[in-house]
Amino acid sequence: QVQLVESGGGLVQAGGSLRLSCAASGRTSSNYAMGWFRQAPGKEREFVAAITYSGVRTYYADSVKGRFTISRDNAKSTVPLQMNSLKPDDTAVYYCAAAESGFRLTEVGGYGYWGQGTQVTVSS
Repeated sequence: QVQLVESGGGLVQAGGSLRLSCAASGRTSSNYAMGWFRQAPGKEREFVAAITYSGVRTYYADSVKGRFTISRDNAKSTVPLQMNSLKPDDTAVYYCAAAESGFRLTEVGGYGYWGQGTQVTVSS
């Protein structure tokens, strides 16, 4: 079992930046791949970014590529998501997730553990 807690959400103007963080606890010694997803009101949860356990490979949704950066610090069991050039369309609840396998990292079903989410609101 692994527990995930997101932080860093808030209100920002369009063009601004936010840095989210995901803190993992529990079985953090396991080789979990990590991902960030988001869900806007009335929409399905969608993939944002993912990173393998080693940090060698990263994956991004086309809508955030070039603006968001995912990283990880395995010593501290944290996974930051740096978000730059934010747009109103980025407004959503952002969720951190952990996957025991390295497959399906862009899919909700590829993850077995989820945090409670943190709200990000981008004003125009």
